[in-house]
Amino acid sequence: MEFIHDDFLLHSRMARKLYHDYAADEPILDYHSHVPPADIANDHRFRDLWEIWLQGDHYKWRLMRANGVAEDYCTGSALPREKFLAWARTVPFTLRSPLYLWTHLELKRYFGIGELLDENTAGLVWERANAALQNGDLSTQGILRKFAVRVVCTSDDPCDDLSSHRALNDSATEFRMYPTFRPDHALRIGVPGTWNAWVNRLQAASKKEVSSSNDFLEALRQRHDFFHANGGRLSDHGLARCHATPCVDRDAAIIFDKARAGEIPTDTEQEQFASFLMLFFGRLDAEKGWTKQLHLGALRNVNSSRAREAGPDTGYDSVGDWEQAAALGAYLDLLEREHALPKTIVYNVNPADNYVFATTVGNFQDGSIAGKMQFGSGWWFLDQKEGIEWQLNALSNTGLLSRFIGMLTDSRSFMSYPRHEYFRRVLCDLLGRDVENGQLPNDDKLLGNMVRNICFSNSREYLGLELPPAPVTSRRG
Repeated sequence: MEFIHDDFLLHSRMARKLYHDYAADEPILDYHSHVPPADIANDHRFRDLWEIWLQGDHYKWRLMRANGVAEDYCTGSALPREKFLAWARTVPFTLRSPLYLWTHLELKRYFGIGELLDENTAGLVWERANAALQNGDLSTQGILRKFAVRVVCTSDDPCDDLSSHRALNDSATEFRMYPTFRPDHALRIGVPGTWNAWVNRLQAASKKEVSSSNDFLEALRQRHDFFHANGGRLSDHGLARCHATPCVDRDAAIIFDKARAGEIPTDTEQEQFASFLMLFFGRLDAEKGWTKQLHLGALRNVNSSRAREAGPDTGYDSVGDWEQAAALGAYLDLLEREHALPKTIVYNVNPADNYVFATTVGNFQDGSIAGKMQFGSGWWFLDQKEGIEWQLNALSNTGLLSRFIGMLTDSRSFMSYPRHEYFRRVLCDLLGRDVENGQLPNDDKLLGNMVRNICFSNSREYLGLELPPAPVTSRRG
């Protein structure tokens, strides 16, 4: 039997029943990703397996470095085939890593390759995969069709023109691509040079002069409106922790003027300004019925010298250990007091904080929308089997698993869509285990309805995104 088989990760009769009869054929609503919008709009076809699979993949780079592979084969100038061979030689050393599972699941689902990847099979895998990429229906849009992706939401700077989204949505009938408003640059006044360059971009994008704090807010509002007009219904913020230090308009204006003049605000002023903006962004989302996403807790660029050499998002980040409970609760509470708390998904990267996050969001369920406050799926270092189960258990023990909106790719790679299958198999196996232990009824229709909802229907109803009218041919994994 091949390593990736029909019942991969499914260890009970009920798990197999739930997956094959209820989960496998559900389409995908990928409501958070980092795939390049232009690649989808242009229906990009990848040159080789390195470009689609290893380029930009800091998960793989971390393990390659740990295996003694030189940086030249990760982010350096080695040839694509040499970089792939370096990864193939590393794969046998990744046993028990989620990357061992993901590697073989992806090779199977994209290329039908069932052999285990190692130095001996690398040549075969390289040739077969490259042939499929050149001759098969594995362009970016072909991949979306193959995996029944109905909607993909990208992560976009407020200054982006969203031309790729418009082009795709004007032509495609089987899927939609929507932008996500991610204004992290607006908060980074601690580096005035970089921040001012971004404000100048905002000024150009909004066609509004930005010489005051009020101008700044109006330009941001204009871009938020622009995203809404182009189908955007989500925002996203990548923060170490929430900001909730009171800051009145007058103080925000003083801090803005200081940074706009090139001065470095104090740490306290940076915190005040970030808090001021985060409340403003919350109000904008609430006004339009959007969903706010908060990605909290990552400690970035820990190896500062290597990060400077290779750039951001190259594998030098880790789990942070900030105190999250008070800050998250205070931020949500400030919005709630103004009746301006939007639908919110909170993602955690530190497993020690799972119950902090799960119980905090539970404080702000208000009965207006089922599952209004979401404890999001396992993120980054926690999007593997154990981390997924931890998140599902914390959510189940403190809230309603039945209202959970499920998995996302959170990836820059077009090879990541099997992550949805992986999540669904883990979910079904967890529920099947509970049935065997007598903790859930042996009723596949009852459980299967919940599984279907978590896989697709909950996110469709919760996010309010316009779906394409044409049916999508479903696939089974």
